[in-house]
Amino acid sequence: MSPPDVIALRRYLGEGPAGRTISDARQSVCLTDLIEHSCLIGGASCELAGRSVLLATSRQLLSALAMIELDGIASRMLLCPPDIDRERLQILAAQAGIDTIVTDHPPPEYLSGKCAVVGIELPARRAIKPEADRATEWLMLTSGTSGLPKIVRHTLDGLAGAIIADGPAHRRGATWATFYDIRRYGGLQIFLRALIGGGSMVLSEPGETTVAHVARLRAGGVTHISGTPSHWRKLLMSGAAADFSPRYVRLSGEIADQAVLDGLAQAFPHASIGHAYASTEAGVGFSVDDGREGFPAHLIGRNQAGVEMKVIEGSLRIRSRRTARAYVGADAPPLVDAEGFVDTGDMVELRGERYHFVGRRGGIINIGGLKVHPEEVEAVINRHASVRMSRARSRRSPITGAIVVADVILANGTDENRHEAIRAEILGQCRDRLAVWKVPAMIRFVERLDVTAAGKLARTDA
Repeated sequence: MSPPDVIALRRYLGEGPAGRTISDARQSVCLTDLIEHSCLIGGASCELAGRSVLLATSRQLLSALAMIELDGIASRMLLCPPDIDRERLQILAAQAGIDTIVTDHPPPEYLSGKCAVVGIELPARRAIKPEADRATEWLMLTSGTSGLPKIVRHTLDGLAGAIIADGPAHRRGATWATFYDIRRYGGLQIFLRALIGGGSMVLSEPGETTVAHVARLRAGGVTHISGTPSHWRKLLMSGAAADFSPRYVRLSGEIADQAVLDGLAQAFPHASIGHAYASTEAGVGFSVDDGREGFPAHLIGRNQAGVEMKVIEGSLRIRSRRTARAYVGADAPPLVDAEGFVDTGDMVELRGERYHFVGRRGGIINIGGLKVHPEEVEAVINRHASVRMSRARSRRSPITGAIVVADVILANGTDENRHEAIRAEILGQCRDRLAVWKVPAMIRFVERLDVTAAGKLARTDA
């Protein structure tokens, strides 16, 4: 028998209604089939006991199956998102002490020569009797940087802390989906919510159009769905929301401004809409379901879920059992301060009885020594009825060093003859709500804005 403090994912497979599945665009797998059957070629899970495993599969579905089979068996699992290039993967695998690769395609020579390689496929009728006898470390990569991401070490009890606190039983039988990749923190949270909460899950597919994706979600009976505000803005712009009726809509990963919350409330009038604060390092801090941007000031301090938050020089800091345990690597910096708080780098501002997110500390635009958070400019621009999405950024200036400019996507069918009037209206809103140095010097209407692999608005300066 497993030690009483080792709770592995496999224990949740038989919970919930019969016929629970996890699926992608190609296949659907019954979760109860995984209780005694292996997806590893040769049924190799027992051979991987105590190993440090890199999950490098081409499909989210195969990674999900491997996570279930190896949690409680492997010493650690490094989840590899598909956008990690060869050079960075080599460095990250060395930092994590990887000795085994689980993959569905030939690994690079520089890894296969140093690590054991185990193939993976859909579960075959090979009986296995794995014994969960260790608390597997879950290794995840940070996002939001073009350089080498950091490796963050989590435990299953920390990853599942917010799910258990929410009481998953009240969403038992839900069918979950997310625009995220489940090998990133936001997507993994939804995968765990489905599995632990006794539900099913429909996975996203790389390169799939929003319209095709939503059609598949509708066909799969999705009731609960999560994504970044950028994901949701793209869905609202696609027109696909008219044929989709989820019961629960969740936002995380970026600032949820009032415009996107109002847009979702209008598109899904019968859904409960919430936005959560979470990061790979800090874990899940809280969720807000009142339809308003920001969060109530009373959440600062210790709340009932055991999460303690404070604001130091405008930066939100979090301490709880849900935070990551450490960064991984010989030269890794400390993850928490001397008191155990993670400095999130997300800047907040108290307005009345509510804190509002204003942007990232590292994303500030410097205008002649004055600070501008791009997100606070976007929040104002997005309030215009004709705007669907915007990106504020800096442009070099010989006088002030930089100026603020904005790229804006307008609603489909907007009359081109109205463009100048709309531009003037947007600038008027900005002048009414923002300090003079934050008002964009130029507004450019564009057809699209790029989103990163993590679902966040891609930010570039010129």
